[in-house]
Amino acid sequence: MLHATSRLRVALTLLLTTMALPAAAAHLEVQGGRSYMDDHGANAAFVEATFAAHPTGIAQLDWSPDISAGWIDSRDVTRYRGAEFDARDPVALLAAGARFHYGAPDAWYRPLFFSFQLAGINHTTQALSSHYQFVSTLGWQGEHLSFQLRHVSNGGINGPNRGETMALVGVGFDL
Repeated sequence: MLHATSRLRVALTLLLTTMALPAAAAHLEVQGGRSYMDDHGANAAFVEATFAAHPTGIAQLDWSPDISAGWIDSRDVTRYRGAEFDARDPVALLAAGARFHYGAPDAWYRPLFFSFQLAGINHTTQALSSHYQFVSTLGWQGEHLSFQLRHVSNGGINGPNRGETMALVGVGFDL
């Protein structure tokens, strides 16, 4: 039987995912890289789907629904062993939000993007100390290749709030 907090997390994740799903996906990526909490690194992997763009009403700015599932590997950091929040377990996360692009379709800067997502994680760690997180990404997306800097943090909702900061490379294709 699911604990009440677990049921709330599952419901929130399903709601966010459902809100971001239009009829058909436009672009799917597999991303991998290295994530850092302080100066302690771990491998990270994501699968991300970005859907059709929608105008915002602001000239040349549009947004696309964006969902992702990710994994950040564990770390064995001696000073955090036995702490309420340690770093020895890997973290899985589900996130949904929006990706923003600016510029005319043929502008050189059009492949640059910023995305913001809300995420739920499977358990807490020294870096991600609450079950709800904010995901901010700045990146470049080509037709089949992307480069991203991503930060996952709870925004100070619960401490400690070290966060995960990662560099990712993605390979993608249109569906």
